[in-house]
Amino acid sequence: MPRLGVVGATGAVGTVELELLAERGYTDVRAFASERSAGTRVSFGSGELEVELASPETLTDLDLLFFSVGTAASAELVPVAVENGAVCVDKSSAFRLTEGIPLVVPEVNGARAGEHDGIVANPNCSTIQLVCVLEPLRRAAELRSVRLATYQSASGAGDASMRRLLQTAPADLSVTMDWPLDGEEFEEEAKLRDETRKIMELPGLPFMANCVRVPVLVGHCQAIWLETEEPLSAEDARDVLAGAPGVRLAEATSAPRDAVGDDDVLVGRVRRDPTLGNGLVLFTACDNLRKGAALNAIQIAELLLEDERVVADNRHLRAV
Repeated sequence: MPRLGVVGATGAVGTVELELLAERGYTDVRAFASERSAGTRVSFGSGELEVELASPETLTDLDLLFFSVGTAASAELVPVAVENGAVCVDKSSAFRLTEGIPLVVPEVNGARAGEHDGIVANPNCSTIQLVCVLEPLRRAAELRSVRLATYQSASGAGDASMRRLLQTAPADLSVTMDWPLDGEEFEEEAKLRDETRKIMELPGLPFMANCVRVPVLVGHCQAIWLETEEPLSAEDARDVLAGAPGVRLAEATSAPRDAVGDDDVLVGRVRRDPTLGNGLVLFTACDNLRKGAALNAIQIAELLLEDERVVADNRHLRAV
């Protein structure tokens, strides 16, 4: 049984990570967090784990680590953990666009996970949701362009954002845009474009996104307009999506609450876009804490564990 660790174990994603690891039968698991949470206890299956301080001195004797912390913390601790002999699946933006570090969604480019040198990057939650839908359509008819609008829940911004939402009076709820703005584009919109291009290996894909935060606790939605190179009817697109891994056709009016607790990306309202020659429009919903973060990371880890035996000899995962 591999020795696993979850860094950021008390956060919104970390708690889901522990829940899923327990469900999948992993038993040798340690929980790590910042000094503020060290010494507390978190649920793990039918029991609890004591939370250890995440530091260069404690992130040892582990085969694989899941990082669910901010970019600065990942940039500091991930290289140390790799040096200590662990493979790291990192959910921050610290390494996603770094050349030579695979950015992986198993349903799309799972083979890339094996090309790691100690670090595999987990994409942005909205990117994961998007490429799970785009990839089967690309395989069927190639992609000419992609435009989308995202409606992202409070949990995408972490625990503090969820607490603020719960403490806000209904009359004061509103749509917000809480990402750093670089000129005319939010950082989130740039991430979506650049990560999608890297994962799908389409560096020149015409791509435009508009992102907003909505007063929903968990669950992201996306309205997607795309154009294919080859003709693809709405009916054929539905057939393609119905057979795609990680995707499930749903009612036309699927909302975030329908996706919460589900491992699939829900897709509805698949129809022709008459404003484009080969245009399609669709609407998706996804649990951003599960498939959008924790589950995708575990699927990456399981790809590595399927192909390689974990050896505790202060080296990266390797075949023996």
